[in-house]
Amino acid sequence: MVINHNLNAMNAHRNMNSSVINQGKSMEKLSSGLRINRAGDDAAGLAISEKMRSQIRGLNQASRNVQDGISLIQTAEGALSEVHSISQRMRELAIQSSNGTYTDDDRVLINQEFEQLKSEIDRVANDTEFSGRKILDGSISGIRIDGQDFKDLIIPGGMNGNLDHIHATPQELAKLGRGEFVFAVSSDSYIQEDVVTLSIIDNTFEEPYVVDEITFDNVATKDKPLTLEVAGITIKVDGKLTQLADGIIINNTPEFLDDGLKLQVGANRDQIIGFSIDNMKSREFGLRGMDVLTVENSQQSLGVLDHTIEKVSEQRSRLGAVQNRLEHTMDLNNNSSENLQAAESRIRDVDMAKEMMNLTKLNVLQQASQSMVAQANQAPQQIMQLLK
Repeated sequence: MVINHNLNAMNAHRNMNSSVINQGKSMEKLSSGLRINRAGDDAAGLAISEKMRSQIRGLNQASRNVQDGISLIQTAEGALSEVHSISQRMRELAIQSSNGTYTDDDRVLINQEFEQLKSEIDRVANDTEFSGRKILDGSISGIRIDGQDFKDLIIPGGMNGNLDHIHATPQELAKLGRGEFVFAVSSDSYIQEDVVTLSIIDNTFEEPYVVDEITFDNVATKDKPLTLEVAGITIKVDGKLTQLADGIIINNTPEFLDDGLKLQVGANRDQIIGFSIDNMKSREFGLRGMDVLTVENSQQSLGVLDHTIEKVSEQRSRLGAVQNRLEHTMDLNNNSSENLQAAESRIRDVDMAKEMMNLTKLNVLQQASQSMVAQANQAPQQIMQLLK
């Protein structure tokens, strides 16, 4: 028997320390509710669960994004509902003005309401916003006007002599619709160094009123394009010659670049749903130059208003379809988030009942270890009996 190394006590002490350490870890798990509190608890499980947490939080935020998108669509659709009502009333006024029982003075009074309603369509388009962003002014239409000729959009223009003057009214320009227009001077004969003036004439005045005027040399070249803005339209004059001698030909091809508004609807890159809302101003419907001052104008306005109502209906229908799609997307995100959270919980969270059983075992082991340390410490005292 030796007394310098009490191996039994050392062994009992080592087991007791191990029980104390494991007991502390068990208490930490029970108090936090987590099986993995640090990487050392389960390195692989920590990495997997953190990746799942990224997906879960991303899906939850994506669901909120979708809800914001639905709210934007509902805002736009509510405003377009008013545009529908306005268009129906304008059509009613056009039918009324078409009746032969009214005098020109009567139609002037009818036209006053017609013009006010037309202005209200523009106000709705300009002022409808969602969180400070305009949504009906064409800024999220995803369309750029550029490209080839629309040869059927030829504005009749008066020519003086050898094509030294061309004019078009703002009313005629207003019927062209959205965007940027390129005016190509037309001629059936080659022009060398002539000076050509493009004037935009407002014929609502008693005297012709020049809104803006451009003068450029050598219309056969394209090196120096010039621009002006009138009637809410940006106009470029590129000096191109064509073989049409009866006015101005317009380049007005819409190029669909992309969706005007993109919603991040998923937790990962490129999980996007996009949609567009067209420009809903009166000029886009062809209403800017319309009035009901005559029977002929009223009949023409009826056709344009039918197109307006159809276009607003089409836009509302597209928005409704996107809203239904987004609602399904949100349900999918919520379902995926719930399932991922369940999987992450199985990795990261502690089984409380099982851990309570483990803690109870560790408590018993600790008490037993303490008892064994005490008994082991009594063994060397037996040496004293040999010294008597």
